[in-house]
Amino acid sequence: MTGEGTGSGRERDRTVGVIGTGVIGAGWAVRVLARGLDVVAWDPAPGAEERLREAVGRAWSSATKLGLFPGADLARLAWADSAEDLAGRVDWIQESAPENEDVKRPLLATLAAHSEPGVVIASSSSGLLPSRLQEGCDHPERILIGHPFNPVYLLPLVEVVAGEQTSEVAVEAAIAHYDDLVMHPLVVRTEIEGYLSDRLQEALWREVLHLVNDGVATTRELDDAVNYGPGLRWAGMGTNLTFHLAGGEQGMRHMLRQFGPALKLPWTKLEAPELTDDLIEAMATGCEEQAEGRSIAELERLRDDYVINVMRSLRPLDLGAGRLVAEREARIHEAHVRGRADEGAGRWSPDDAVAAPLALYETVVEPDWVDYNDHMSEWAFLTAFGWASDKLFRYVGIDEEYRDAGHTFFTVETHLNYVKEASLGQSLRFATQVLGVDAKRLHFFHEMYSGDDLLCTTEQMLLHVDTGSGSVAPILPGPAAALAAIAEAHADLPVPPQVGRVMAIPGRTA
Repeated sequence: MTGEGTGSGRERDRTVGVIGTGVIGAGWAVRVLARGLDVVAWDPAPGAEERLREAVGRAWSSATKLGLFPGADLARLAWADSAEDLAGRVDWIQESAPENEDVKRPLLATLAAHSEPGVVIASSSSGLLPSRLQEGCDHPERILIGHPFNPVYLLPLVEVVAGEQTSEVAVEAAIAHYDDLVMHPLVVRTEIEGYLSDRLQEALWREVLHLVNDGVATTRELDDAVNYGPGLRWAGMGTNLTFHLAGGEQGMRHMLRQFGPALKLPWTKLEAPELTDDLIEAMATGCEEQAEGRSIAELERLRDDYVINVMRSLRPLDLGAGRLVAEREARIHEAHVRGRADEGAGRWSPDDAVAAPLALYETVVEPDWVDYNDHMSEWAFLTAFGWASDKLFRYVGIDEEYRDAGHTFFTVETHLNYVKEASLGQSLRFATQVLGVDAKRLHFFHEMYSGDDLLCTTEQMLLHVDTGSGSVAPILPGPAAALAAIAEAHADLPVPPQVGRVMAIPGRTA
């Protein structure tokens, strides 16, 4: 293993070492496995391997909902015999030991002594200084902080912090590595304890402790104060841009002139109160009451579901984590293009045999797709078919670049036929048949299955549009050739009985 390509991401597959397999380490393992890479893990605690595999298994459904890359497989998780064994087997090391400098420093020194000089060693520390951690390590220039947020397999932020001896090459490798995991690597330009996000979180956390300690509010009331108000705004715009809007047309300048004097009022108490037994009990009791009898595992699943839904709600707006959800989907497809074209899941090529019908998309019934009966809602069937259509478009070359150039398809008619119900978590697969195509029109048919059971079908007619002029326009040569080849390959398929079906009550006329 060499330093060249360390963290290079898209140039080659790599093996990632995970040291420390608690909540954060397990989260890293899930994120890396979902990317389709190999993971080697180690933790000295008795029973750690079993706990890790259980934690990864619990989180896998959430990772699946967010999207798995080709090759993503729980079987790619291996266990090392020791820290030394792990260090010699991997291309990247993510250390997630307890937040204790006396624990991390000798561990990092061991990892550095037994790994290749070019292997970056990133600590998941949430506040320790990297300059302290890299002291006494072999090749300290490759040691830095890669601070994630829980759950690591969903939240995309990772703070990258360099120490005094960290090289720019290592920082660039970290940016590339975390970008390849479809994360948002935020480089902290100044080495500072607590970094950026935790310092902001701690300011709010200290105030929470004061308000509970002073008997002003309960933990539930304080969480409600965030959940129903600023938290919804922070997901897409954060604090500064939100306050910029609060200033009206004059923006932040007016906001600070109007509300700035309030900063001198004694509203907040940033110094933390003493953590007395009474305060600890008040905080713990309040949170247990909020949990309403739900286990930690149940609350984790609830959290994962709403985090995914919030990120997806931002996707069409290209905001915050929503931008990375879209990026993840595009990268997953491109990975299929490179690695599975021969299975009909990549991009069409004149040299490839076209599957008849195409099998381009699989998914599961997601939490936000079901109604109060836990059955898939009517609109969600169309949503799922929309993703199947997206896979068809990408297969023929209609991707972000094509759309950015001002070309796309608009649906002008859709017919759905519901056959059976679908329930929460049920696996779905889609078969796609191109019924016809000409210079400006595309006519296709999707079937939705769960196992061998047909659940629903849709027939759709689309027009190719030049978005700049807002008018119908010819399909460009690349996608046109692909669609023509698919239509030819599908010409011998029987026309599904649902095609052209008309809704009517016998004996009634319009």
